[in-house]
Amino acid sequence: MWSCLVGLLALGLFSRAAQIPPEQVHLSLNHEPDQMVVTWVTFKPLQTTPQARFGDSPDYLTNSVDASTTDFVFNGTHRFIYRTTMTHLKGKTYYKVGSKEGWSQTFNFQSRNSLSVSQRPLKICVFGDLGVINGQSMPHLVNAAQNNEFDLVIHLGDIAYDLHSEDGERGDKYMRDLEPLAAYIPYMVIAGNHEDDRKNFSHYVNRFTMPDYDQFQNHFYSFDYGPIHFVGVSTEFYGYYYDYGMESVETQYNWLNEDLKKADRRRDSTPWIISYQHRPFYCSNENSKECSAFENRLIRKGFLTMPGLEDLYTSHGVDLGFWGHEHSYERFLPVSNRVIYNDTANPYDNAAAPIYVISGSAGCHSGHAWFDKKPVPFSAKHFFRRRPIHVFDYTCATATPSGKAPPTHRFAVKCVAILGGFAASLQLLRVAVAHSSSFYS
Repeated sequence: MWSCLVGLLALGLFSRAAQIPPEQVHLSLNHEPDQMVVTWVTFKPLQTTPQARFGDSPDYLTNSVDASTTDFVFNGTHRFIYRTTMTHLKGKTYYKVGSKEGWSQTFNFQSRNSLSVSQRPLKICVFGDLGVINGQSMPHLVNAAQNNEFDLVIHLGDIAYDLHSEDGERGDKYMRDLEPLAAYIPYMVIAGNHEDDRKNFSHYVNRFTMPDYDQFQNHFYSFDYGPIHFVGVSTEFYGYYYDYGMESVETQYNWLNEDLKKADRRRDSTPWIISYQHRPFYCSNENSKECSAFENRLIRKGFLTMPGLEDLYTSHGVDLGFWGHEHSYERFLPVSNRVIYNDTANPYDNAAAPIYVISGSAGCHSGHAWFDKKPVPFSAKHFFRRRPIHVFDYTCATATPSGKAPPTHRFAVKCVAILGGFAASLQLLRVAVAHSSSFYS
């Protein structure tokens, strides 16, 4: 009898020791409004089937879907990465991920198809260049997410500084710290220069699951959310063409041209087109030659057989574009090819050219980019940061329909500045567009 009891106790201890808990759980969107993608990690292989279980009550997760497994090996460390898609979602959804060898806690999210644009605004959080070291915005972002202040989060590249540092352990820490946000709100990313791990962005490609992942491996994609068509574009195809070739630039350009054509024809359902990328076309920072460097002209105008992006954005009526890379906040007047379009009482209403915003100072080890005393002539707003005062920030954007017939869709952009551990919002920009097939003359 005693031997049986000892054996059972040992079995229980072994069972607990053998648990393989999921971690780094994060959500992302695909093309279908009634679906949500979830991705997670373990550091040991599973002997049982990985799954997501979900339902409309935390006590009744009656639906399940199996996940795929990727054995991602970097410098000898195995990370087992799981991806699956929860479908036929309505309203608030509860879920957990894992297997018989270990389950996550139960998280929840609001499904995209439950968002009625006529009933409430769409709230978006945008930032770039957020690291583990000196990641000043992280606790504020997590707190805001837990308070339901965002429907969507967009990270403009340079993630964790760097995902691959310390053989990837820094990326692991970042994704663990981000889980209280990203397990509840879709976390959409685009690659920055710090995602290049000299193995063709292997951490970035393997850790995330953006739309059309199997085809484009997170480098470029689009999706709709409420009244907005979002387009994520890789500037790193340009920045690293000498390492990885020009073909990716041309492939992305051709895809983007067709995607924007289709989006411009669907203005009745998605009146806004918003792009986001890591490197800017323009900037006014003094401590970097990047604002007048070849890389900016390359991305804007192209080089050799590589086409640039700016004319494409203008011709297809991109309304707003968000950039990172520069560790600062700067917003521009409507501009195209260095021509300013501000000859009306409010140049932001039915703007004649795209409006761009740099939001790259969420916080990282390398500090801020200071501004030149003479910013570019189309710089409308920028924060002058001088030592010893350090201000970190992220950007919030809200799309709101008027409810009139025909409706006027309004978009407000504000910067949440973090100083001394406290966050304060500054209203910086309001934009309006009429409900029409094109907003550009």
